[in-house]
Amino acid sequence: MPPRARDKQKAPAPQPPPPSLEDLFASLNRHIERSEFEEAVRVADQVLSISRGDEDAIRCKVVALVKADDVDGALSTIRSSKSPPADFRFFEAYCLYRQNKLDEALQSLKSQERSSATMLLESQILFRLNKMDACIDIYQNLPKPKIESVEVNSVAGLVAAGRASEVKRMMDKLGVKANNSFELAYNSACSLIELNKYTDAEQLLLVARRIGQETMVSDNFPEDEIENELAPISVQLAYVQQLLGHKQEAIEAYTDIIKQDLADELSLAVAVNNLIALRGPRDVSDGLRKFDRLREKDKQNFHLAPGVDLKLFSKQRESIYVNRVLLLLHANKMDQARELVAALPDMFPDSVTPALLQAAVFVRENKAGKAEDILGQFSEKFPDKSKVVLLARAQVAAAAGHPHIAAESLAKIPDIQHMPATVATLVSLKERAGDIDGAAAVLDAAINWWSNAMTEDNKLTVLMQEAASFKLRHGREEDAARLYEELVKSHGSVEALVGLVTTVARVDVKKAEAYEKKLKPLPGLKAVDVNSLEKTSGAKHDEGISHVRITETYEEGKSKAKSKKKRKRKPKYPKGFDPANPGPPPDPERWLPKRERSSYRPKRKDKRAAQVRGSQGSVARDKHEAGATSNTSNSKSNQTTTSKGASQNAVAEPSKPSSSKSRKKSRN
Repeated sequence: MPPRARDKQKAPAPQPPPPSLEDLFASLNRHIERSEFEEAVRVADQVLSISRGDEDAIRCKVVALVKADDVDGALSTIRSSKSPPADFRFFEAYCLYRQNKLDEALQSLKSQERSSATMLLESQILFRLNKMDACIDIYQNLPKPKIESVEVNSVAGLVAAGRASEVKRMMDKLGVKANNSFELAYNSACSLIELNKYTDAEQLLLVARRIGQETMVSDNFPEDEIENELAPISVQLAYVQQLLGHKQEAIEAYTDIIKQDLADELSLAVAVNNLIALRGPRDVSDGLRKFDRLREKDKQNFHLAPGVDLKLFSKQRESIYVNRVLLLLHANKMDQARELVAALPDMFPDSVTPALLQAAVFVRENKAGKAEDILGQFSEKFPDKSKVVLLARAQVAAAAGHPHIAAESLAKIPDIQHMPATVATLVSLKERAGDIDGAAAVLDAAINWWSNAMTEDNKLTVLMQEAASFKLRHGREEDAARLYEELVKSHGSVEALVGLVTTVARVDVKKAEAYEKKLKPLPGLKAVDVNSLEKTSGAKHDEGISHVRITETYEEGKSKAKSKKKRKRKPKYPKGFDPANPGPPPDPERWLPKRERSSYRPKRKDKRAAQVRGSQGSVARDKHEAGATSNTSNSKSNQTTTSKGASQNAVAEPSKPSSSKSRKKSRN
């Protein structure tokens, strides 16, 4: 077969000419105006394939990636450019801020020229770093006509910095009112909450919600978006209800917010955390399920999702983790609690809460010694934060029966050392530990401190009175008398004078008599001669009318007491039982074993085994002899049996309250 001829190759279709840069930029501008950011990124890449390093195309791509929430891609684009302009470093700082790399973002801003944009971003970074004073300083130096809503951020910064009392003065200075916008009304209401003006805050939050609804409805916002925007106001209203003591209303409000399944993750997290804190240990499993809605799905251990973790303040995140651990402890899920607590020190290195939670886990596992060690190590490592930790250590040690460790922990807190409650606790702990000298030293130090203290509410009198009582109780009469005498001279206390007379009478009778004369006589004892009363042999029994009256009074009281007694009710009998015809009484020996009952008869042995084989005469003779012998042996055996039965009864008598097992045997 001849070979086939080759087919002619088809000519490739002509490629359309590449679009011009003008057309690409026009398309890029059109996508950006329509908020089609992914298409804008694609077009920007086409521009960069034609014109590498085009600054406008890179800028458009970075902005589009940021708008599309692809912060990592934007940062990679900036760093891949060979020589980014200065304003690209601003975008780099913003991307680092969005990645929660706040220190790097702040460092990047410091190398840039100071402008309104850089100052505003710096203030936001400082706000997230909880450096509120520096944040407020930047807001106050911003060019206010060029920045929108600067008063909203200023109020938020003052509230977060704990300077809520300055909000009204600042708003008057700026010439704005709380109802200018729903954001400003919301932040102003938060300042009122910080000032404990809960009713005023509630009214202002209602105003903020009304203004927000009217504004967004007029701007044709979708209903679900309106709910998301107003979710923080709803959560704050529920929180105000909680602070006002309306717990049920707050629980219902939090539950409704959670059921709405809002896109606002921050409001959802706050609502879940507040609801669980309000309910406490009730319905632990439901609380854990609600917390699981906030966790990152990919991680095995509990960790907040990135959208929640980046938006919450450090204190808010810490509160969520703390409540999660407490729920795990209530649910007795010790392994999960232990894992989560072990991760908290790295998350919150400046907080004392992780150490307290570690101690709580050890206490729950009955390892009080380890809890005391952890708290003690933390207090030595961070002495400026040791007050709460030492108080917790003292409580754990006191509950575990370690009074010396509890007293040692309290003694390390200087600012409460001489407070009456602390002194009383220390004295009690040292008494329990057997350190009487140490307890007395605590009282002496407290008296010395209050003697030199220049305060209106001086506790010296109370402490001296208690110290004198303590020393008198432990046989230190001279020290007690000295304290009582000082109290009498300085304050003229009647109680101290009584205590002084009682105490000195054991040591110096003449001195006690001298102080006894200072006691005022009782008003009803003027006509009583004490000396003659002491010489009498006592009160005599006077028979007669008084005795009769006493007897009558006693009988009347007795009859009244009898009349007050409740009437006896008729006993309830079992169904079908006739009390008039109860039948034969039960056997009193029914609970005894059968062999111990009087009616018990042992089984007889086979008599045929005792028959004698032989001649007839010998059998008759043997029977007669055997009969006489058997009579004798029977009488002996009866005596033996009787004595054995008596001995058995004597042995069995103490075991009458037998167990249920023996009762079952006797029924058989």
